[in-house]
Amino acid sequence: MAEVCRLCRPRHSRHTSAMELLQAGVDCSVIALWLGHETVETTLTYLHAHLELKEAALAKLKPYERAKAERFRPNDRLLEFLSAL
Repeated sequence: MAEVCRLCRPRHSRHTSAMELLQAGVDCSVIALWLGHETVETTLTYLHAHLELKEAALAKLKPYERAKAERFRPNDRLLEFLSAL
């Protein structure tokens, strides 16, 4: 019984609502307003990214293509600037 009561706290329903909004693609600043938070930082305590969210974010990235590493060659203007320091 104590376990059920612990899970029914208002904080847990707020957390669940915030996570469902985040998973639906709602911006964190909008979620902060909806929860009545003064700052987005307060909202971030509710929003722990689930594995599915991380996987969805990674799926949106382009595949990594390893480019040939080239040595950086500064131009004359940059060298003059650095010499003047």
